[in-house]
Amino acid sequence: MSMRFVIIGNGIAGVTAALTLREREPKAEITMVSGETDYFFSRTALMYAYMDQIPRRNLEPYERKVYDTQQIRRVRDWVESIDAAAREVRLRSGGTLPYDALLIATGSVPRVPDWPGLADAKSGVVHFVSMQDLDACEQSTPSTQRAVVVGGGLIGIELVECLRHHGVEVTFLVREPWYWPAALNREEAEIVTAHMKDHGVDIRLGEEVAEVFSEAGRVSGVATKAGERIDCQMLGISIGVVPAIHWLKESEVPLGRGIIVDPAFRTTVPNVFSAGDCAEIHRDGKKPLVEQIWYSAKRQGRLAALSMLGDMIDYSPPVFFNSSKFFEIEFTTVGEVPRAESDARSHFFALRQKNTCVRILERDGAVTGFNMLGSRWNHNILERWILEKRSFDFATAHLGEAQFDVEFGRAELPAMGGKR
Repeated sequence: MSMRFVIIGNGIAGVTAALTLREREPKAEITMVSGETDYFFSRTALMYAYMDQIPRRNLEPYERKVYDTQQIRRVRDWVESIDAAAREVRLRSGGTLPYDALLIATGSVPRVPDWPGLADAKSGVVHFVSMQDLDACEQSTPSTQRAVVVGGGLIGIELVECLRHHGVEVTFLVREPWYWPAALNREEAEIVTAHMKDHGVDIRLGEEVAEVFSEAGRVSGVATKAGERIDCQMLGISIGVVPAIHWLKESEVPLGRGIIVDPAFRTTVPNVFSAGDCAEIHRDGKKPLVEQIWYSAKRQGRLAALSMLGDMIDYSPPVFFNSSKFFEIEFTTVGEVPRAESDARSHFFALRQKNTCVRILERDGAVTGFNMLGSRWNHNILERWILEKRSFDFATAHLGEAQFDVEFGRAELPAMGGKR
């Protein structure tokens, strides 16, 4: 009898797992369940659909026929519970799906604050994580003159950029002393903040929401902790995400911050695995790990599938990297920036081109991290230098080799003296 694999979630972790399973098991029954969409889409590209730069169909990396040719069954439904004894999942529609091995890859959901008055605002309050969030944003935008966006990370600035594209006035509330200190040092943050202001963004640093106001069920404004009222017709909440595990509270699946798994992505429930944003990986002697980033979810999805097939998997995260854009400013980060150990030395260089800089960290004579703004970089080369424990002098001498030759996007690199 063919193996029956069920995957809850059709995000990057889930679809990567499904395709990996099919590579190895041509006759297995593979079912993906999702209540969000019929087909896998690139969540990181939501903003381009919101700005009308690409149609929603183009958010889908794979042609729709791929699922049929790969014989991957898709079920559009929400999973309500798991019956581990019967080895089946129960759907909101009332049906069930039997499994021999189950992968939970439900990703993340927006973190929701407990601000007074928020629950009364039934419309105009948006997030920017799911396809349903995109629906809500598009519905509210035409009747919005001013929006308030809260949360100083990548999702927040993406939402801000989309709203500015549509001509909406935006006040951006960031509670930290500078924008995104989890990823940027002060010098880089100041460049990004000035760039946002150039785009007409009213950014308020060190400010938080104290209360939310609404009229006739729609958000009408917020009060800040400084005592100011800011009127708005849309409130974007982008204060982070949490693993989507709320539906498992009464189950046997072990929960912490996420679904607790070992380095092979196995839970303590037989034949139940988890990967991606919702997984919390416990490794001997290490702090529990939740990686809520697209690249990590893709990697975990593949390895979890191999574990489901019986391969020996012992996951350890590779050198961290991420890339994005702050409006037009390219951003690449690799390694320990800025959450480096106190004994790391940080070298910052502002380059000649506007909004362009390089930060390199080193410890014990070897580079440990890179933060790059304003040019496009090959993270594979920077990662290799970290793994090879290359010296700071080597990295600066060879830095041009890590740049991509993008038209009008290659920053001129001067001699990098003046360490600090």
